[in-house]
Amino acid sequence: MPKDEKTIITVCMGSSCFARGNAEALALIEETLQRTGAADRVELRGSRCENKCAAGPHIRINGATYSQMRPEELKALLNRLAEEA
Repeated sequence: MPKDEKTIITVCMGSSCFARGNAEALALIEETLQRTGAADRVELRGSRCENKCAAGPHIRINGATYSQMRPEELKALLNRLAEEA
């Protein structure tokens, strides 16, 4: 991705994903973006239900869907993104 393009992170805000952990994931993403200084290079979005509730919670990054995201996995993914930026 060109350096001038923003990374797009979309968090499913459907009730199932939100209850399964995306409430905490959203807070973790926001905290990580601030801590790493990447907030200006990322567009954070919310989406309605992704219609894949059984495999939630879902987070999309530049169109790639990550399912069953747990805090440890999300932290590692966000750290990799910050290193690549």
